[in-house]
Amino acid sequence: MSFSHPSVAYSREAIRHWAPILRIVAVLWMVLALFMLLPLIVLILERDPDAYAFLEAIAIVLGLSGAALAVTHRVPMELKPWQMFVLTAASWASVSLLASLPLILGAPALSLTNAVFESVSAITTTGSTVMVGIEHLSDGLKLWRGLMQWLGGIGIIVMGIAILPFLKVGGMRLFHTESSDWSEKVLPRTGGIAKATLGIYVGLSLLAMASYWLGGMQPLDAIVHGMTSLATGGFANSDTSFGAYADKPLLLWMGSFFMLCGALPFVLYIRFLRTSRAALWQDQQVRGLLKLLLAAIMVLSVWRVLQGDPWFASLTHVTFNVISVVTTTGYASDDYTLWGALPVAAFFYLTFVGGCSGSTSGGMKMFRFQIALFMLRNQLRYLIHANGVFTTRYNGQPVTSDISRGVVAFSFFFFITIAVLALSLSALGLDLVTAVTGAATAVANVGPGLGDVIGPAGNFYTLPAAAKWLLCLGMLMGRLEILTVVVLMTPMFWRR
Repeated sequence: MSFSHPSVAYSREAIRHWAPILRIVAVLWMVLALFMLLPLIVLILERDPDAYAFLEAIAIVLGLSGAALAVTHRVPMELKPWQMFVLTAASWASVSLLASLPLILGAPALSLTNAVFESVSAITTTGSTVMVGIEHLSDGLKLWRGLMQWLGGIGIIVMGIAILPFLKVGGMRLFHTESSDWSEKVLPRTGGIAKATLGIYVGLSLLAMASYWLGGMQPLDAIVHGMTSLATGGFANSDTSFGAYADKPLLLWMGSFFMLCGALPFVLYIRFLRTSRAALWQDQQVRGLLKLLLAAIMVLSVWRVLQGDPWFASLTHVTFNVISVVTTTGYASDDYTLWGALPVAAFFYLTFVGGCSGSTSGGMKMFRFQIALFMLRNQLRYLIHANGVFTTRYNGQPVTSDISRGVVAFSFFFFITIAVLALSLSALGLDLVTAVTGAATAVANVGPGLGDVIGPAGNFYTLPAAAKWLLCLGMLMGRLEILTVVVLMTPMFWRR
């Protein structure tokens, strides 16, 4: 007969719960280390001292992942829903932290705060930056900034398609007809969808790189901008962002096209290639996004022409910057805060929109606005016909009460998060415009804010360290669809 001390039993239970999470996160760390090899090879070929920074970073990441895999090698890989919540937050936070190592150890020698801010902005594809003199960075570090955003982009798609619907968070539940038995089919379905999605993502990225190169970019610029366009991330190889190519309209139109490609649902690309050539246009979310973009571009283009600007240049820059903000890419070809009061207000509102669910873009996503309009329409109908029964359908599927509740809950927490973050930034001494637009651009994962400090012609470098850490939290919360992080902050989650 054996006796087990309660503390021993508790320790075993804790290991059983947390070890699978640690093991999966460790695998992600190894993938991160493998991608660090690409800039390392570039730096070795160029005999650049930054190669030592990447060697040290790779050694640290592989050491941590190896140790984690060693202590969890006998753990059964069965995850419960609560563990998926923890895994999602832990993976994004830890990968962002480790990705900052080359920025700390390399020539920029960024502080921990600035390096983590830059890597979080990259991995979440926000596009805000604290770096000055980007043109003078080594080719390896420029490539690493692009790779971080490219990795974040594919991670966002996989999370949006496979993980968040399983947790009943995110909009992709609307695009699964077997939503009732999703939990039983997640693994087989995720494997096929993930492979197809990765193929499309890589193919579009290569197409963007080739197009930029043929359009006149230098090879490294074409590679980095190709990655960050599809990832709707917005990192560029110049302090002036895409403004370095403001005199080349062809590149601006190419950028507009590839940013839009990144903001469309990748599951529809699969359907487009395999079953229906009309899949993209038939989707309500895509049609809504295109109509919004067209309306905003027409209004702001006419505004600029009436101000005396040439019509083609106005159309080109308005199209590029509107698509950049709506898709949450964050490129800027011009300082649009100088276009007048109407464009400034319009760009602030467009900051919240985002692209489509299941894309690389951030923001609230177009489908939430559409469902909110349906709910408003039905509420008006109830006021007229109190006993009426009204059914809302979206993409041919009924919008159930849990989806409606999810839209309301997400929207509430989205704006509450921005409000709390803006108040916190104001308490640190930031002016109203910087605090509000900084909070909005972080949670919506857009990149530049408004004003002289963090506007499209500004930079986040001068912000206090505490403000940068708050914005890092905002960027992660926005990327993880808010509720995934908020639920971790509730006592009932940990009592489960």
